[in-house]
This record gives sequence, structure tokens and C-alpha cells, in this order.
Amino acid sequence: MYKFFNILMFLIIFIFFFNITKYYSSEEGNLKTKNYNRSNIDQILKNKIKHLPILANDTNNVIEFNNSFEEQINGEKKRSFWELIKRE
Repeated sequence: MYKFFNILMFLIIFIFFFNITKYYSSEEGNLKTKNYNRSNIDQILKNKIKHLPILANDTNNVIEFNNSFEEQINGEKKRSFWELIKRE
């Protein structure tokens, strides 16, 4: 039973890799698409860029800097990693 299971798993893995290799090296599956995209990449990008909307800038004075956190840190005692692991 154990040998049969090993043989079956080996065959499944072999068929899986064989089918992947066959698809990616075939003319109809992958190479035509790759060659078409490589030859027309400029045209494809121009078509995609042409239809992009231009958004108005509405981010003026949106971020306000909060300085209270810095004041809290400066008011606390300084810490050091090596002091935390020292034994007293």
C-alpha cells in the first residue's frame, strides 16, 4: 500500500510539472501573448494613460502637527536597553 501511494504521488507530481512546462513553452499558450505584449507595450500604455482621470488637489492644510507627544517623551526618564537587563 505504501509503495502504491508513493508511485501515485510521484506520477501526480510528474504530470503536474509536465503540464506546466508544456503550457509555458507552447506557442498558443504563452509565447504569442508575450510577443504581442512586448511588441505593442507602448501602444497599450498610451491607451491606459489616456483614460486616467486627473484629480483636483484638495489636501491643503489637512495635516496638523501635534507637538504634545514630543513634550511627553522629553519629560520622562531616559531609558537604556542595557540598564533594563542589569541585575541589581
